[in-house]
Amino acid sequence: MTIHTEHPFDTPEGDRDQVRRIRGRIGGTVSLWTSGVGIERAGLTVSSYLVATGDPARVVGLLHAESDLLDRLEETGTAVVALLGARDQRLADSFAGAMPAPGGPFRLTEWEQTEWGPRALSATTWMGVRLDPASRHDVGWSVLVEATVEHAEVGDDEAPLVHRRGRYQRPTA
Repeated sequence: MTIHTEHPFDTPEGDRDQVRRIRGRIGGTVSLWTSGVGIERAGLTVSSYLVATGDPARVVGLLHAESDLLDRLEETGTAVVALLGARDQRLADSFAGAMPAPGGPFRLTEWEQTEWGPRALSATTWMGVRLDPASRHDVGWSVLVEATVEHAEVGDDEAPLVHRRGRYQRPTA
């Protein structure tokens, strides 16, 4: 038996998408976007987003084109955008579809229903946003959406959950 140091399913170096590799090196704090009420809730882990200050402040995100979250966001017009901490890796993986969650990912933690959608109680830094329906644009394999920040809460500054180069990393400072 031989133990290999490389991942057995990695795409060969010469066949890798160079733009995807650049995007992976940018990195950023993982967010959880949620929308809906009760059994009509949906969520998605998102690391491709930005926040623009101003009056009003805005958030722009790249969402998976076939995600339940995108459907629910377009139906309700509102969402919660919560920043995840290092302790939320399982929650992030479940909402990204990378880890099974028996009964669904909404069973992994406690939630409160806000006027913008469900918020994980563990997420103390979050925004309530309202979608600008005219902002929807297909961009690559994603859908770009823009929303107005109607509510913002900043909680304790704990270790963020950072995604870079396909893995979670913990910042050193």
